[in-house]
Amino acid sequence: MEIIRVLNFTLACLFALCYAYQFIYQAVPFLKKDKPHGPVQYHRYAVLISARNEAAVIGQLLDSIRRQDYPGDLVTAFVVADNCTDGTACVARSHGAVVYERFNRSQVGKGYALDFLLQKVDRDYGRVFDGYFVFDADNLLQPDYITEMNKTFSDGFEIVTSYRNSKNYGDNWISAGYALWFLREAEYLNHARMLLGTSCAVSGTGFLFSRRILEKQGGWPYYLLTEDIEFTIANVTAGERVGYCKDAVFYDEQPVTFRQSWRQRLRWAKGYMQVFRHYGGRLLRGLGSRNGFACFDMTMSILPAMILTVAGLGLNGAAAVLGVLAGQNLWIAVWSVAQMLVNTYLLMLFLGAVATATEWKQIHTAPAKKILYIFTFPLFMLTYLPISVAAMFQKVEWKPIEHHVAVSLAEVRNAR
Repeated sequence: MEIIRVLNFTLACLFALCYAYQFIYQAVPFLKKDKPHGPVQYHRYAVLISARNEAAVIGQLLDSIRRQDYPGDLVTAFVVADNCTDGTACVARSHGAVVYERFNRSQVGKGYALDFLLQKVDRDYGRVFDGYFVFDADNLLQPDYITEMNKTFSDGFEIVTSYRNSKNYGDNWISAGYALWFLREAEYLNHARMLLGTSCAVSGTGFLFSRRILEKQGGWPYYLLTEDIEFTIANVTAGERVGYCKDAVFYDEQPVTFRQSWRQRLRWAKGYMQVFRHYGGRLLRGLGSRNGFACFDMTMSILPAMILTVAGLGLNGAAAVLGVLAGQNLWIAVWSVAQMLVNTYLLMLFLGAVATATEWKQIHTAPAKKILYIFTFPLFMLTYLPISVAAMFQKVEWKPIEHHVAVSLAEVRNAR
């Protein structure tokens, strides 16, 4: 079974070659300080919210927008009630939003809904907005969210993402797995990128883009399963730089059942593949441009880890079968796979522990749960393995995620 050792060593070297730079990211927030903001200008913003049967939670988001310490006359909230069968539109209107209803069963997904909403806003309001925020209906904003984002926008960043926290970290190991990854992504990916002067990445929701970006891209032409990643890659390969505002904090709700989590992450995994298929050529050509490192970073973020890990399991499994047929010892292959899984667990344990320690005050749950979920975080991440395999062969369609955590910002902060 010498071939198994060679294969695993080769894959380990490839993995290290691809991701060694992220260990540098891990150290950057400890070594560099944020640049002070420049002069602040007040801008007029449109807030875009795509909602499908979100009557239970959208009121809390709109209330948190209304309670911003940014001048209220410069912020207008727009909601597209997308194929809703509940009272989402009525609730949104009662909380002060401008609502458009959309009914289209053939073009399904958040990307289509946002494009529809932007067309309506442009038709009815014209070119009056300097920037556009994008949120999901389950989000909540800190009172100074728009004020802080406006500082980074005033610094010249025309695409800005923010600090993603979670409403229900302490529900169980699944919600905590999501939440801890997003905290790590905020501090040890996007914050590090911002400090080093390379492009950050939009993740899900909670981001801002300028009118110039909107007009340059001709609306919202991003309809793949992961429209946020598609938006990021399209702009990075076009020479744009995505900024990050660490002081703009928002919260979203995480799934709590494995079935719902599987469905969501299966869509993400399939979406990463779609994005690479559509934009892989642009990313590779961009390696030689002034955005070359950002193109490399985005490439590493959407594909190789999944492919290398699945390839490792597949090759070890195939080698084990061939070894058994040749009369060799199966346990060598079993030990090799077990060793790979243990090493992955320990790596994720380290990353989760560092993120928990540094973001301790941002995690709104009991201290005992914070510690417990450090140890379950690697298990959550390992469940991406079967999800990634399934995504390679299974047809995946966009399906809405149900949200039920209707809480105020004060209730989130007091979750102990």
